[in-house]
Amino acid sequence: MIRSFLFALLFVPAAHAADVVETAQVRFSDVPLTYSAEGVVEAVKQSTVSSQISGRVAAVNFDVGDTVRKGQVLVRIDATEVSHALNESRAMLAEAQASFENAKSTYERTLHLFEKKFVSQAALDKARAEFQAAKSRVDARRANVGIAANTESYATVVAPFSGVVASRHVEIGEMAYPGKPLMTGFDPGELRLTVSIPQYRLDTVRAHMKEGALILLDQGKKVRATSITLLPEADALTHTTRIRLLFPADAHDVYPGMFARARFGMGHASKLLIPSSSVLRRSEVTAVYVVHPSGKYELRQVRLGESFGENGIEVLAGLAAGESIALDPVRAGIHFKSMK
Repeated sequence: MIRSFLFALLFVPAAHAADVVETAQVRFSDVPLTYSAEGVVEAVKQSTVSSQISGRVAAVNFDVGDTVRKGQVLVRIDATEVSHALNESRAMLAEAQASFENAKSTYERTLHLFEKKFVSQAALDKARAEFQAAKSRVDARRANVGIAANTESYATVVAPFSGVVASRHVEIGEMAYPGKPLMTGFDPGELRLTVSIPQYRLDTVRAHMKEGALILLDQGKKVRATSITLLPEADALTHTTRIRLLFPADAHDVYPGMFARARFGMGHASKLLIPSSSVLRRSEVTAVYVVHPSGKYELRQVRLGESFGENGIEVLAGLAAGESIALDPVRAGIHFKSMK
């Protein structure tokens, strides 16, 4: 039995093992280099609508997960007091307009009499001042009506953009007040991933940004970022710079707050690769069966580097280009034992 793989050089005749054990030649391959960074999904458009008036919540038209269109009514607030204030403002405007008309008529009559030398300059100045004051009161009352009407419109809270309701903060019958959150929503068609890049990696990532980047989600899902934005600022504590990657508009099952990775292209390099399936692992030891031209098998320890997925795994030490290895180390081991 094999009791140790450390620096073992074991030679046995391969007999007919080469007929049943598939082999592959170790060689250099051109592989893409990448750099991965972790981040959190954010919504480009996300907001929380709040109440701007005081009143009791009269209606809540949407719930969490509902899709809304821009301009649809989300919440209605009972604006009875605001309506009374609007009616009062309108009544005061009507009163001010009546006073203005009276002051206007008085001023016009006084001006006519002054021209005929029947009244003094002081009387004319007084009439003019009362006329101008009445006009100013009308302008002020009209502005108050506008403010009251605008305040009444705050009783109807509408969606600022089309999207999905993420959180609902009120129930029917609750008291609303200025600043109280009502609903939170986001636009699922505009999402982005924000990652932090360490300072020592920044120049290399920036130099290859034109190659694009992949966004890796759970369960092996991958999407290509439609744009990459490097924010022109650095965190003084972590010495990292943020990069934003925009999701395509048709990305599905992606929500703000989700974890994801960004994989940036970093050019290409020639690496000595072997199939991952050819590696025999025992505790901390990694080895492969090397098949010699003479038909002999050699169990050799190797030091491995980065995995390149389907392209294979990098060999840092233990193998040379041109050597042949068994693709199935378990099967090769069985044949090795049978030849003892």
